[in-house]
Amino acid sequence: MAEKFAVVGQSEIRVDGRALVGGQPVFVDDAATDAKTLHLALLWSPHAHARIRSIDTTAAADVPGVELILDHRNTPDKRYTTAGQGYPEPSPYDARMFDTKVRFVGDRVACVAADTVAVAQQAAELIEVEYEILDAVLTIDAAIAEGAPVIHDETDALDVWNQDRNVAAHMVGAAGDVAQGFAESDVVVEVTTETQYAQHAPLEPHAVYSYFDANGRLVIVSSTQVPFHVRRIVGRLLDLPVHSIRVIKPRIGGGFGVKQEVLIEDLAALVTVRTGRPAKLIYSREEEFISSRTRHPMRITTKLGAKADGTLHAIETTALSNTGAYGTHGLTVLSNVGSKTLPLYNKAPHVRFFGDAVYTNLPVGGAYRGYGATQSYFALETAVDRLAAELGIDAMEWRLRNHIREGETSPIFKALGEGREGVDQIITSCALEECIKRGAERIGWADKRGKRHRDGDWIHGVGMSIHMQGSGIPLVDMAAATLKMNDDGSFNLLVGATDLGTGSDTILGQIAAEVLGVPLDHIVVTSSDTDLTPFDTGAYASSTTYVSGMAVQLAAQDVMAQILEVAGAILNTPTDELTAEGGLITRADGETVTLSEVALRSLYAADQRQIAATRSFVPEVSPPPFMASFAEIAVDERTGQIRIVDYVVAVDCGTAINPNLAEGQVEGALVNGIGYALYEEIIFDDKGKPLTDDFARYKIPGVLDIPPIEVILVESYDPTGPMGAKSISEIGINGPIPTIANAVHDATGVWLTKTPFSAERVWRALREYQDRQPSVTPPVRP
Repeated sequence: MAEKFAVVGQSEIRVDGRALVGGQPVFVDDAATDAKTLHLALLWSPHAHARIRSIDTTAAADVPGVELILDHRNTPDKRYTTAGQGYPEPSPYDARMFDTKVRFVGDRVACVAADTVAVAQQAAELIEVEYEILDAVLTIDAAIAEGAPVIHDETDALDVWNQDRNVAAHMVGAAGDVAQGFAESDVVVEVTTETQYAQHAPLEPHAVYSYFDANGRLVIVSSTQVPFHVRRIVGRLLDLPVHSIRVIKPRIGGGFGVKQEVLIEDLAALVTVRTGRPAKLIYSREEEFISSRTRHPMRITTKLGAKADGTLHAIETTALSNTGAYGTHGLTVLSNVGSKTLPLYNKAPHVRFFGDAVYTNLPVGGAYRGYGATQSYFALETAVDRLAAELGIDAMEWRLRNHIREGETSPIFKALGEGREGVDQIITSCALEECIKRGAERIGWADKRGKRHRDGDWIHGVGMSIHMQGSGIPLVDMAAATLKMNDDGSFNLLVGATDLGTGSDTILGQIAAEVLGVPLDHIVVTSSDTDLTPFDTGAYASSTTYVSGMAVQLAAQDVMAQILEVAGAILNTPTDELTAEGGLITRADGETVTLSEVALRSLYAADQRQIAATRSFVPEVSPPPFMASFAEIAVDERTGQIRIVDYVVAVDCGTAINPNLAEGQVEGALVNGIGYALYEEIIFDDKGKPLTDDFARYKIPGVLDIPPIEVILVESYDPTGPMGAKSISEIGINGPIPTIANAVHDATGVWLTKTPFSAERVWRALREYQDRQPSVTPPVRP
């Protein structure tokens, strides 16, 4: 059951808020102040698939101000993955710093380090490269066709599922017998959906600055989500011992998963190692679009079978994922297509997931908020609406009957983990039923569903979808936290966790403050510095609040035990008779001692010691947050334009440590998902070159595009999480595509199966639907 908190559950102002709104120099580019800094520029492949026959850097090297040029001839040739994942990474080792083969337009060819950005760019343009152009593979169907060009034909790649067939990763998970399940079902529906290439579009592109400190150690300042993975991967790649590298993550101007990648840190580090000078590289917007990472486009088929009474009996999902030119995150994103969706409807005894991630000569897929679940929920939740319609059951009512509940489990938890077998898990908190009911009431489901209200050419409809996600990766993620007490009764909290702008420094500080009985401003948070802070796997998989938060809670509890021990000595009272609140330790008779007095005694007076603790946490389960998503939309019959009239989500994240930050995460994720649903898309020419490589041609939601949004936080309490908390940052992005698609069907009768839902695509679907309707011959008048 929920507890009563003093600091947790309050919408505290972010601990980094003052610096951010005041324009303080807190980003990577602000750190690069050394006048001797070398600036890096890259030469990118103009071809989707080619071998490099020769490179001539003579003219480039002669440009005044050029210090160093890197290419495949003078850089390490070992294979690695750029995926910032735990060791050993579950992604194939299929990349090199520079290779003799380029595999997409925007692949690395060479890097120039020079005194200025202009000189570096000028020199890069003078590099002469002779290419042998190869046939390119530009679709997932072409990738798996018989006789398709082999994209990774190297002999030293590791952990590729099937190089000859361009399959980077493969995953299967099952329970029961789906063939039998469908045969026994009274109603069966099958839906195939396709999702597009999309880019994360962080306002701050990838940025890195490297230098040697006074002691000759390499310092890498990076806008990364995974500083400890950066240190490990760069060290291995450049043959540098980990103890010689320090990685610092300053403030980040957006990540969304794209910075869970060791993408440019190796270049700056190698330039500094080779020249002894600081080095800086900041991607241009075009480079961020073309050469960083994207969301994996997918084709997903979901098949559902149900009994006549509506009980789900069989469910099968098959996925074909486009991992692009390299397999980073390919296996784990593919796994999440099944593992984050199929347990939601656990009443079916027959379940199966099958998926392949295939190479193409297109930009590389990577981690992106939602991480496979976003693509999969499109197929699953539109299939649910179709099944409910076939059964003659209201779509909301069907979901209420079939969703997973507290105390229940699913065999998929064990069958599918992230790239490997998962773990058995019982749902320890679930307020999804309340989420559905409250969201439905707020959107006006009973009054609006199926009514097709008209406003001129606009037809209104309402749609919904439900979702679950996860809170970290069980038995993989690990976080540690260190707390130490200061003379005045304040505390330093040191965490390796990475604040991406999510407010995790604030949230972790609130957890510590709650345990220690002090206000948040008595917690000084330092994060994401591999020299100063303890280990953390990084900010991904919705892990920070749950995994890092538990490490903080455990460390704070240890510190509090030490405080009570010292206070007990001062008050001559057993520790179990003392209480802590408001910076005071109080005895039953009202006698008190301040935290400052405790600290001063421990540091200077008697039994001297530093009151401090370091604790680690590895989760054994991943309690899912739950969400019910509702939208009212209007479709213009003449143009196909979709207008979102109202959007409501009700979310169960356990205890909301900071309600304002929690709501902000959901709102941001929803807007992100709305953009992906309606217009965000990377478009390519017939040679594989991206055409939408800036914000003029790649539309993301602006302020005027954001519809009315209401986030309802539905309280639950998860006993496995810190203060009862679960995650919240990713789940919101999964809702808009299926919710809008189901609302469009409610309004028009059209089932949308391919994103984005552009006006043209919807208009064509409306015309096709109308053409299929039986014509009615008007009666002949006498």
